[in-house]
Amino acid sequence: MPVSYREIAAALRQQISDGRYQPGDKLPMLTELQEQYGAGYQTVRSAIQLLEQEGLVVAVRRRGTIVRERPEKRRITRSRQVYRDEIGYYFDPAAQSWVALETPTVRWGVVPVDLAATMGLSVGSEVLIRDRIMGDPDTRAAMQLATSYLPADLVRGTQLAESDTGPGGIYDRLEEMGHAPLAWKEAVSARMPSPEEAESLGLPADVGVPLLRIVRVTRSTTGQVVEINDTRMSAELFEIGYDIERDGSAHTGAEPASA
Repeated sequence: MPVSYREIAAALRQQISDGRYQPGDKLPMLTELQEQYGAGYQTVRSAIQLLEQEGLVVAVRRRGTIVRERPEKRRITRSRQVYRDEIGYYFDPAAQSWVALETPTVRWGVVPVDLAATMGLSVGSEVLIRDRIMGDPDTRAAMQLATSYLPADLVRGTQLAESDTGPGGIYDRLEEMGHAPLAWKEAVSARMPSPEEAESLGLPADVGVPLLRIVRVTRSTTGQVVEINDTRMSAELFEIGYDIERDGSAHTGAEPASA
């Protein structure tokens, strides 16, 4: 049976994982791969394209297919706690020093379909959308995109609809409006970026780098969802880390389970 492009990609992927091909190394030429796997040109080319989409290799003009350098990941410590400093609430000590690289954009729009039910809104409902690009204040490198969605009937005509929400930001304003104490829950997922997101974060255009997505739901003391924050960052640069604590059932010295 002829070898498939997925099988060729799997073999090359394993060789990259095993270190046979190091970052910066050149993979065999397409004609060499054709001979090695007894496959046609298009089959071999499709295998290489798949590895390109995964971000493992990159085509370099006049050099061939090169194993891509992968940046070292930085740990984002989600400690399952909320903190506060002189600026206001924050959720990630590792990113505390990041600042808004541009003036936040504020606009009225439609709630995203995948967030509507969580917000208790029907599809097509109007929300206030606040977009921010956060990054290193020294290098001005963009690290994450953060978008807040707030119910229109809750914030229309308030300072929350202004570009500058004042000291403490949107959470202080929400608590001053009678929604204190706020409570938060987060969910972590991943997806591919839109072209606009890739450009804003400086993601390579020629490889597939997914986004790490953290969706934080903010509820008032009555349980009403008053904001959803959708944070996106490069999954190639960052990973989520947290401590694991023992439950009472995980005590030491327990008798081993019987066969």
